[in-house]
Amino acid sequence: MKCLEKVPRFPPRYGPEWGSGGIFGLRYHNGTLYFTLAFEAQVHFIREDSKKIYEFELVGEKPTSGGDTYNAVETVDEFIYFGGWVHAPAVYEGKNEKSTISFVNKYSHVHSYDTENDEVKLLWKDSIHHKTDWAGEISDIIYDPYEDKLLLAREDGHANLGIYEVDRKSREAKCLNESPSLKGALVHDTIFFGVGKNFELGLQELHVLDLITRKWERFSIPKSAVDSHPIIRPVLGDMESAYNRVFAFTRGGVFVGNPLNDEEMKFARLFDFSNFYAPMRVNALPIGGGLLIAYNAHHDAVYKPIDENTKLMAEVTNTINAPSILLYVTPPMVKIVGVFGARITSIEKAFGKILLGTNTTPNTGALEATPFDTGNRDIVILDEKILQERPPSVTFALEMASLAKVGQFFGATVFGGIPLSGYKEPKVIINASKNNTLSIYEYDLELPLNGACEETIKIDPGRNVIDLSSFGGIVSFKFEKVDPAGKMKINLL
Repeated sequence: MKCLEKVPRFPPRYGPEWGSGGIFGLRYHNGTLYFTLAFEAQVHFIREDSKKIYEFELVGEKPTSGGDTYNAVETVDEFIYFGGWVHAPAVYEGKNEKSTISFVNKYSHVHSYDTENDEVKLLWKDSIHHKTDWAGEISDIIYDPYEDKLLLAREDGHANLGIYEVDRKSREAKCLNESPSLKGALVHDTIFFGVGKNFELGLQELHVLDLITRKWERFSIPKSAVDSHPIIRPVLGDMESAYNRVFAFTRGGVFVGNPLNDEEMKFARLFDFSNFYAPMRVNALPIGGGLLIAYNAHHDAVYKPIDENTKLMAEVTNTINAPSILLYVTPPMVKIVGVFGARITSIEKAFGKILLGTNTTPNTGALEATPFDTGNRDIVILDEKILQERPPSVTFALEMASLAKVGQFFGATVFGGIPLSGYKEPKVIINASKNNTLSIYEYDLELPLNGACEETIKIDPGRNVIDLSSFGGIVSFKFEKVDPAGKMKINLL
């Protein structure tokens, strides 16, 4: 625990990029607490009796910025492998009508840290040296124990995207699959990779590598959730394995299944709102046999819209209707165990504690660069006992006008996916301007996933209070009619 005493808070400091990065890759391994502070491009290695900071000088010249914004970290033997991207040196081009940085010196990277010898080495780097485009960032590192190699996921970028492998000893890298991939997870003797265009359509396919035969298989994902309504923009946050299945946490919910065992992937709606609320830029943590994941209120946003399209995206990405939620997944149960601010960026466990990297501010867009990181970041320390305690009170506030707009532009009809486990007094308060009907879909995360049960409730003009205590598991909602003047609150007590 003494190493945690050496962790300070991190206010805004030098680091040219878009908005704010955060604390990423939290990992306690072999007596060392590791994390990367972005956008300052500082890698911290903290022990009980020492503290070391590495600033990517092995990649290029200082001043550096960036580091990692997807939690690309893996541990093998005495080594901590960490990846991501870095500007070396960083070039801030100033603020006129646009605020920009140059990407000429942007590198994707993989490093190793030897915990026994306190030594950092550059394992691999890649750049296309382009002013506005960049080589695919390293967003996930997965160890292949059969061939003793590191598999790298690369989706965020313009070139050199796909799934790569790097030999730990020779440092040779090669592309195994050219399909853009943000995250992957080891399931039995295979690795599932999520493939898609994450900031456009989201997750589109699963590509699965057999580690023994080195053969690939491809699987599609469903278009509808277990409540029988469409899945809208399933932007991928993280993937993890449990119960011999893969869990892909996305905007709007979670895909679960194992098509290699003839169990098709299905989608359970979770925290699906008319905004960009999603498990983005955070990792899922295996703990207690289950999975701990955060759904974040404000992880990526358009700060200054410049046209009609970005005005719409600014509204979607800056609408905050709920706090960030820390969620514990133990099928068939899904339980809220924590309530936090703008976003959680990294999750780890150590010393019987749960460590959370947190941030007050999101990433922003391409023309909204600043010469410093704009967020206040810190590490929150929780007792593991929160997993077994009653869940905290939380409120979700929804404007029906926003629901209507998202329905118009994206085809969304159902929203919610609210876990009720542990709450004694859950209720919905609806202020309606017209007669309406509310459908409530009830389901849980039993494996394999099954369909939802539906109940309809009449809504009168004025204030309606609906007691949800007779429901269990997870509930999502659908209004029969559009009511732009209506408001809705979901109170969990």
